[in-house]
Amino acid sequence: MSRIRSAAVAGLFYPADPAQLHEDIQSMLTAVEQIGSTPKALIVPHAGYIYSGPVAASAFAQLKNMRHSIKRVILLGPCHRVPLRGLATSSADYFQTPLGNISIDRDAIGQIASLPQVQEFDLTHQQEHSLEVQLPFLQEALDDFSLVPLVVGDTSAEEVSEVLERLWGGVETLIVISSDLSHYHDYNTARTMDDETCRAIESMDPTAIHYEQACGRNPVTGLLLAARKHGLRVTTLDLRNSGDTAGDKSSVVGYGAWSLS
Repeated sequence: MSRIRSAAVAGLFYPADPAQLHEDIQSMLTAVEQIGSTPKALIVPHAGYIYSGPVAASAFAQLKNMRHSIKRVILLGPCHRVPLRGLATSSADYFQTPLGNISIDRDAIGQIASLPQVQEFDLTHQQEHSLEVQLPFLQEALDDFSLVPLVVGDTSAEEVSEVLERLWGGVETLIVISSDLSHYHDYNTARTMDDETCRAIESMDPTAIHYEQACGRNPVTGLLLAARKHGLRVTTLDLRNSGDTAGDKSSVVGYGAWSLS
């Protein structure tokens, strides 16, 4: 019998109704201008769609010309509920969203299972939103693909990079890193902090990104290490915060989107 990781935040972070979800995502994607590059990796935010959806869409829209060629997505995001050491895989065969089930690439998970920083830990996946909110976007942006979902806990950039190296693949493999930026500062303070983080990402300097700057700091810095080895370049697609998207500027969360190609 297949094991399914059920959607945990449908109806909270994004619409639970499939038709509404499809309509909302397509509206966000079609509002974005493509830059013409072919991303190997994306960095995207993971808040509720009313807050960070348009920022995330600026990245996923870049996949339009690759929707047929991408067959596997390596998705990494930080843990918010159940802490862990290292990176956690899932025992599930499918991850579910209102748009349907996504098959898990068990062979790819087998390729990293021997690494000491990798463990199977379903509990940290069960309620984790940082991965789940990316899935409907991927379902709308791509054709059939398999997923390698990894929750990232207390670990180093080097350990994350080692996992990515094993799964790097070719044009069939896309890497997606889920991370919000600064949390709960006033608008101007957040802008200053997020601008600094943006410069660090653009210069591919993982040592310049600290935990208070990005909740997905560990997967982001791991990607930057791997991307430097592969000679990728970073393009900033969007940089805003919840004060721009939802209006309240007294206490905001920062969101950014980047393409690495």
